[in-house]
Amino acid sequence: MFRGFEKIWHLLVHRAREDEHRQELREAIVDPAVDLRAVEKDKIKGAIRTDFILSAEIIVIALGIVGTAAFGVRVAVLVGIALLMTVGVYGLVAGIVKIDDAGLYLAQREGDGVLTKLQRLCGRGLLAFAPWLMKLLSVLGTAAMFLVGGGILVHGIPWLEHAIKGIAAQVAGVNGVGPALSAMTPMLASLLVGLVAGAIAVALVGMGRKARQVLRQRVLRGAVPDERAKEAD
Repeated sequence: MFRGFEKIWHLLVHRAREDEHRQELREAIVDPAVDLRAVEKDKIKGAIRTDFILSAEIIVIALGIVGTAAFGVRVAVLVGIALLMTVGVYGLVAGIVKIDDAGLYLAQREGDGVLTKLQRLCGRGLLAFAPWLMKLLSVLGTAAMFLVGGGILVHGIPWLEHAIKGIAAQVAGVNGVGPALSAMTPMLASLLVGLVAGAIAVALVGMGRKARQVLRQRVLRGAVPDERAKEAD
């Protein structure tokens, strides 16, 4: 939630700085002196951190659901989730990450055959599609952070969970769209709780950073006169 709201906050408040960062990335791509592997590794580290946090949140939710079940059931559920996430989700993520490499490989195929031309066309299509896919996944991933994190908080606060269930039961009586609204209410509530919690976390971390900077400046100001006194002696 912190990472997600921090991303939104920087996008809204520090838009000029974000545009400057994107321009630096564009210049780094065309600069032969820049090690693109290091840039890619930095991006991969950020993705790994995000996936690790989401994985931990999913495990917590699963444990909360089967917390009262037998030990064997809990173990089986966790093993099943681990296999599903590792093979299915992260396998799919690995394929998405390499989609531009696959597109480049196909686009550089040589030959005049119909199949080769079709491969080059598909490769160029993948290269054009990859940036849009990454942007979409970035938005969906940020929303997932709020949904999963907010869901954990909602399940951990009984009165809030009961209140959301009560609202869902009330909107279920609306003619026509009642069932849909009732089904969407917990998800929207988790999203809202995640946004609020993320905003609070970003605010607290920001205040902590400012307090640390002020303290460091005071320490440095106090150290300068001491150094000058030593030099005078």
